[in-house]
Amino acid sequence: MRNNTKKNKQNNSSKHSFNRQPRTSGRKKSTLNPQLLVKKATTTNYKEYVSDRKIIDLPINKKLIDCLTEKGFYRPTEIQDRSIETLLEKRDLLGIAQTGTGKTGAFLVPIIHQLLEQNQQNFALVVVPTRELAIQVEDEFKSMSKGLGLHCACFIGGTNINSDEVALRRKNNVIIGTPGRLLDLMGRKLLKLGAFKTLVLDEYDRMLDMGFLKDVNRILDAMPKTKQTLLFSATLNKTQQPLIDSILKNPVTIKVSSGLSSTESVNQDIIKVAEGQDKFTLLCNLLNDKSFDKVLVFEETKHKVKRLSKKLNNSGILANDIHGDKSQNARQKALNSFKKGEIHVLVATDVAARGIDVSDVTHVINYDIPQTYETYIHRIGRTGRAGKTGQEFTFV
Repeated sequence: MRNNTKKNKQNNSSKHSFNRQPRTSGRKKSTLNPQLLVKKATTTNYKEYVSDRKIIDLPINKKLIDCLTEKGFYRPTEIQDRSIETLLEKRDLLGIAQTGTGKTGAFLVPIIHQLLEQNQQNFALVVVPTRELAIQVEDEFKSMSKGLGLHCACFIGGTNINSDEVALRRKNNVIIGTPGRLLDLMGRKLLKLGAFKTLVLDEYDRMLDMGFLKDVNRILDAMPKTKQTLLFSATLNKTQQPLIDSILKNPVTIKVSSGLSSTESVNQDIIKVAEGQDKFTLLCNLLNDKSFDKVLVFEETKHKVKRLSKKLNNSGILANDIHGDKSQNARQKALNSFKKGEIHVLVATDVAARGIDVSDVTHVINYDIPQTYETYIHRIGRTGRAGKTGQEFTFV
C-alpha cells in the first residue's frame, strides 16, 4: 500500500538469511559482461503510479479498510491495484514487480480479507528464502491485521525450535517460514501442511533455483489440497518457466516491471581495478566521500564479508556485517544499527539482496561481480526507491 503519511515513512523491519546456504568454497568466477552493469538512471522520466481508486474503494472487508487507513495507507501501489481482483477470485498468479513496490501487501491484503470473511486455521503458507524476509512478512501481517483477531507464526533457522513447538499449539491463520525450518518441523510431526488452502512463494526465482528446489518440491508435495498458489519476485528467470507451469494452474501474470532489466532509478557504473592495484584502498576512498551516507557493500562469501567488515572498522569506517553464520539476534542488531545511522556501511552476502528493507540507501557497491544478473538486479534494488536516484558501483 502507498503510505500517505510522513509518520509511516520509517524504516521497515528487515528480512532473512537463507536457512541453508550453499557452500561458498570453490565459487566460479562470474561470467557477467561488465558492460551490462553500466547504465544511467532515467529518473527524469519517473512518474509515480497513482491509482484511480483509494484504499476505501477496494473490494475488501471494511474492517481491513479501516485497519489500512489507520496505518496511513491511502492508495494501492500498482502491483496491488492490478492484482487484487484476481487474487480475490482465488486465481493463481505470477507477479513481477521491482523491490519496494508493495509485493508483500499485494498478497497479504487478499489473504486477510478472506480470513475476515471465513476465519480458518492454517489458511495460508508463505515461504521465503531468507530469515529477514520472513520477519518482514510477519511484521506486515501483524500490522495490517492489528485488532482483527487474526494470528500468524514465523518459523526460521537460528531460533529455538522448542519455541516453535509452543507457537504451533496456538491457532494460526497464516504460517510464514524458510524452507529448511518448515521441513524440520514437518519431520518432527509438528507441522502438517495438508490443510492449507493458499501457498505463496515470495522471491520465487530464488526458491526455484537449485539451492532450494528440492525443499520446495517437498513442501509442494505435502500440500495436495492447495486451491491457490501465488509466485512473486522482482526478477523473471526464463529458464524456470517449465517449473512455473508445473506449479501454477491457469495463472494470471502481472508484470509491473519486465523482470529482465535493472531498475531505472539507479545510476550504475563499474570501477576498473588494475592488476596489482589495492582494491580496498579504492573502496575506502569512495566511502570517505560524504555523499556515501548509507552504503550496502556486497561480497560473495561469508568469510569475505567478515574480513572486509573488520578491515573497514580498522580503517576508521563504521561498518558491520550480515551473513548466514551470524545468529539472528546479531544480524538484527547489525541491521538496526544500519537503519538508525549508527554505522554507515553494511557489508553483506546475498542474504541482504532479498531481505533488507532499509529506507534511503544511497549507494550499493558490488565488491566483486555478482554471479548472475538476477542477483545483480536484486542487489541494486536496495537503492533508488520512491522516485529517488540511487548509485551503484561494481568493482571489475
